[in-house]
Amino acid sequence: MSSGEKPEFLALAELEDVLRQVPGERAAGRRRAQRAEAALGGDRDVVGSRERLTELEAENRWLNERLGAARVRLDELVKRLQFLEEQVAVESTGR
Repeated sequence: MSSGEKPEFLALAELEDVLRQVPGERAAGRRRAQRAEAALGGDRDVVGSRERLTELEAENRWLNERLGAARVRLDELVKRLQFLEEQVAVESTGR
């Protein structure tokens, strides 16, 4: 961190980066869901459908884990930003 960069601005920038990624992740998940729906809709093979369903369930678990990790990271960033905002408020009232 350079001397001109305040920690609260760095935390805010990090939070903004995370939030910018959310729509892309959501859109990608929606596209995968649409492809899965299309694949299941045209497939009359029960064994193939079950295999595909198993794959989709595994992918869903993986995506839910990623989403959970992103939520934890976002919560950490929000808490960090709140702390820094409190520090700035304390410093400004102390002057």
